[in-house]
Amino acid sequence: MSIPVLTLTPRRVLRSEWHKLWTVRSTWYTLALTSVLTITLGIVTGTTYDSGGDGKMDTVVLVLLGMQFTQILIGVLGILVTAGEHSTGMIRSSMTAVPRRLPVLWSKAAVLGAVAFTVVLATNFLTFPLAQTFLSGTDQAASLSDPGIARALVGNAAGLTLLAVMALGLGALIRSVPGSIGAFIGGILILPEVLTMIPYDIVDKAVRYFPAKSLESLTHAHQSADSASPGAALLALSLWTAATLATAGLLLKRRDV
Repeated sequence: MSIPVLTLTPRRVLRSEWHKLWTVRSTWYTLALTSVLTITLGIVTGTTYDSGGDGKMDTVVLVLLGMQFTQILIGVLGILVTAGEHSTGMIRSSMTAVPRRLPVLWSKAAVLGAVAFTVVLATNFLTFPLAQTFLSGTDQAASLSDPGIARALVGNAAGLTLLAVMALGLGALIRSVPGSIGAFIGGILILPEVLTMIPYDIVDKAVRYFPAKSLESLTHAHQSADSASPGAALLALSLWTAATLATAGLLLKRRDV
């Protein structure tokens, strides 16, 4: 009796990465904490908002203040998907099963991107109406049908998803969970704030297209004068993510596992 030989296909690699993502407890914890933080901080912001404010803060940015924390959580999840496997040695099994290596990286990115976008998008569209029940009658009152609101909620989900995939690429580059987290927080979240202290217009304009600042622009329902347009911000963040993944893929082909 002959034993059937299973052919390695992109679909099977994707399925494998899907199962690996959901069988790790950190995935459940991180995604759950991301949703809980976003919803909780959105409600707290709504209940504590001073209706006598000047209304200068963008409504979506106000409701999604939890983004300051969730972008770290979503980044850590992306790092664990790749650097976590290197730290445990599981990556050797993955590369043995898929000798071409690159399909593993692309599949990890696709699975993480799909999951992150779905969870964050659902969380955003739940958080906004909940927060608005407390903001009704204030200068921050708005509805999903107002111009720019739905686009900003979707833009925030897309931006956080791209950050997660970028962190995944960073984890594949550095191969160390602590090192990757340090690089993510320092290079992506802190560096732009430091650069804004440099008193040159060209620096200010360049920082607008850094990952964290691009995410802020995508979260605005109404474009501010000192931020990039949503389209430009999405393009910039996509290019940062693509460059990180491409570099990780190049080194993955050249380095020993």
